[in-house]
Amino acid sequence: MKKLAILGSTGSIGHSTLSICESFPDRYQVVSLAAGRNIDVAFTQCQRWQPKVISMATEELAAALRSRLKTQGLTGIEVVHGTAGSVYVATLPEVDFVVSAIVGVAGLEATYAAVKAGKTIGLANKECLVAAGELIIAAAKEHNVALLPIDSEHNAVHQCMRGGTPAEVRQIWLTASGGPFRNTPLADFDHITPAQALKHPTWVMGQRITIDSATMMNKGFEVIEACRLFNLPPARVQTTIHPQSTVHSLVEFVDGSILAQISVTDMRLPILYALAYPERVPSDLTFDLKTLNQLDFSTPDLNRFPCLRLAYEAAEAGGKACIALNAADEIAVAAFLEGSIPFLGIPRTIEQVLTLTSGQRPTSISEVLEADLAARECAGEVIARQPTGVLR
Repeated sequence: MKKLAILGSTGSIGHSTLSICESFPDRYQVVSLAAGRNIDVAFTQCQRWQPKVISMATEELAAALRSRLKTQGLTGIEVVHGTAGSVYVATLPEVDFVVSAIVGVAGLEATYAAVKAGKTIGLANKECLVAAGELIIAAAKEHNVALLPIDSEHNAVHQCMRGGTPAEVRQIWLTASGGPFRNTPLADFDHITPAQALKHPTWVMGQRITIDSATMMNKGFEVIEACRLFNLPPARVQTTIHPQSTVHSLVEFVDGSILAQISVTDMRLPILYALAYPERVPSDLTFDLKTLNQLDFSTPDLNRFPCLRLAYEAAEAGGKACIALNAADEIAVAAFLEGSIPFLGIPRTIEQVLTLTSGQRPTSISEVLEADLAARECAGEVIARQPTGVLR
C-alpha cells in the first residue's frame, strides 16, 4: 500500500490521481492534500478521502475549511495553509509518494522539501525542473530519490528507456501537436489575436499552457525538463511536430533502433505508470490500433516558433537563464491575453529579458525565487516599453 501526498489535488492531475486511487483502493491510500484556493472541491475531497492533513493557499481559506469540516463532524483532519502547509503535506513521515502537480513556482519549495525528505516524486510540475532542476536533480541523487515523470512526453521517454541502458541512447524525440498555427503564414503572425491563439486543435487546457502550445514554448520547457531528467545535453533532445498526438515520445538508440510509446490520451495512464513503477498494473486504459491510420512527423520551424529556439538557448546556458525564460514567458503571455502586446511580442519580451539576465547559478530555492521575481519585474519593464494598440 503506497501512501500518497497530492500537491495540487484540486487540479486536473490531482483529480486524475484520485481517480486512480478510486480504481485501486488496495494499492494507494491518500494521506495528505494541498488544495490551493478551491475550497468547495477541497471540502468534497475531505469528505471522500478523509486525509490526515490538507493545506489551503491562505490562512482565511484554511479557517473557512476548518469551520465547514467541524460543522459536518469531520474533526480529525488537520488544516494548514501557505507554503509551510504544502511543505508539511509533502513531508509527513507516513507519506512515501508525492505527486507534485501545483502549477507554477508555488510548488517548488514543497517538492524540494519532499525530495530532501526521501520521498519518491511523481513530477507533473514543469516549473520545478525548468526553474530549479539543477538543485532538485542534485538533491534527488544525494537522497537516492526517484523522480518519476507524469507529463505524458517524459513519461513516454521513461518507458522507452527501459529498452536499453542510458549509454545506449543516441537521442530522444519529444512530439508536439504544433498548435493552431503550424500552417499559418509567417506574415499573418503579427495579426494573431488571443481568441485565435486559445483555439488549440487537439487539447482543452488552461489559458497559459494553451498559449505556450501556440508559441511552442511549452515544448521548450519540456526540452529543459528532459535534459535534466535524463541527463542529456540539449543537442540530444529533439522535437518533432506530430499533429495526431498519438505517439507521445520516441527514443533512438545507438544501433539505430527507435522505440515509440503509444497510448490513449488519458493522463491516468502516465500517473498509474508512475505510481506503480517498477510494476505495470492491469487497467482498462486500452488503445485502439485502428486509429493508427496516419502518423505525420515534421521538423519545427524555429523562425515560426522563436520561443522554442529561446528555450534551447536557455537549456544550454542553464541556471538563471531557465528561471528567466519561465518567468518572462508567464508575464508576456498574460500581457498578450490582456491585449498589451502582440503575439510576436511574447518571444521578443522573453529574448530581451534573457539578454538582461546574468549572474551566478542559484544555490538554494530561495535564490531561485529571488531570480524568478527579478525576471518578472524585468519582463514588466520590457513590456512597458513596447508599443500599444495591438489586436484583441
